[in-house]
Amino acid sequence: MSIADFLVIINDILLRTVSMMYFPRSFLNFTPVCSTTLVLAVAATLISVWLTVAFTLDRFLAICYPNVKAKYCTERTATVIMGIVSVFSCLISVPWYFTMAAEYNIDNIPRGCVFKQVFLNLTSWASFELLTISLMMFVPFFLLLWLNTLTASHVLMSGRVRRGFRGRNTGDNDPEMMNRRKSVVLLFCISGSFLLLWSTEVIHVLSVRVFATPYVNGTDFESVGFMLQVLSTCTNTAIYVLTQSKFREQMKSAAKYPIFLIVKLVKNWNT
Repeated sequence: MSIADFLVIINDILLRTVSMMYFPRSFLNFTPVCSTTLVLAVAATLISVWLTVAFTLDRFLAICYPNVKAKYCTERTATVIMGIVSVFSCLISVPWYFTMAAEYNIDNIPRGCVFKQVFLNLTSWASFELLTISLMMFVPFFLLLWLNTLTASHVLMSGRVRRGFRGRNTGDNDPEMMNRRKSVVLLFCISGSFLLLWSTEVIHVLSVRVFATPYVNGTDFESVGFMLQVLSTCTNTAIYVLTQSKFREQMKSAAKYPIFLIVKLVKNWNT
């Protein structure tokens, strides 16, 4: 998930937004190139969202069905799911390449990317855009909400049973119960943040496609929706993973590794 989120930042922010705003004459602004970066940005966003759903499903099975944890919650299963999600996301993102047209020409070279009028007017393209948005927001959100609700219910029910065995007065001081309460809070934070950060973009798309509001590229509402959408690719990973001590240890190791390589190269060079 961290790699997928990082790819969203690279493709959607650096290669598309930043390059168009601050480096308009670079090769990244060629129409074929910026059309390709659009495809990559959509694919990376889909991968990020659906890996979050897959991770939530893994947690649901591990917590609510311990018997199947050893069979399905394995590294091999995770690898297969990541491969399926990545391939499917890339395939469904390819049609976005053909929605772009050149904004202007310099020395007979098409530059810039704007939506083709046929894309904005055809019902089939509108349906495809709504399908993409549904796969990015609606379907993942309801799956996350459903899985998190079932997981939270299971944790709360297990907590009541645990308090019954340990005694009513020991529940508040039980470390296991405190960890389970934190887990419930984290589960609902995932659903809430996902809904809030995607709602602006979804409202914008629905207002354009369903209510036929005139499409104005670059409005403040659209910009805010895009900003929150990109931010949503970071919050889920932060909530799920950055709170884990093992992940923090791995991040420290990753940060120290380049320094270790530089020190090793310096020692080899001196010897």
